Amino acid sequence: MRSKMTPTAAETLALKALGFLANSPGALERFAEATGIGSKEMRTRAAEPEFLAAIVDFLLSEEERLKEFCDSESLDSRDVHLARYALPGG
Repeated sequence: MRSKMTPTAAETLALKALGFLANSPGALERFAEATGIGSKEMRTRAAEPEFLAAIVDFLLSEEERLKEFCDSESLDSRDVHLARYALPGG
């Protein structure tokens, strides 16, 4: 059985992931290229659960980036997967 994560906790994790991407050389630019979302739009949409789901999806799309994020936040990758399930479309 899968453990639960609240939507609020999932959004918090996603915001941490956004900060991680912003501080990782080239990561935010790759996210922008993959999604077509520019930096101005990122700032205005940062609180939207759908946008946060896209951040988590992007993080999950590359194992090394996921591992680096988990290490930086002292998380298990399972937590990121649980966050994705708690966000829209999960």
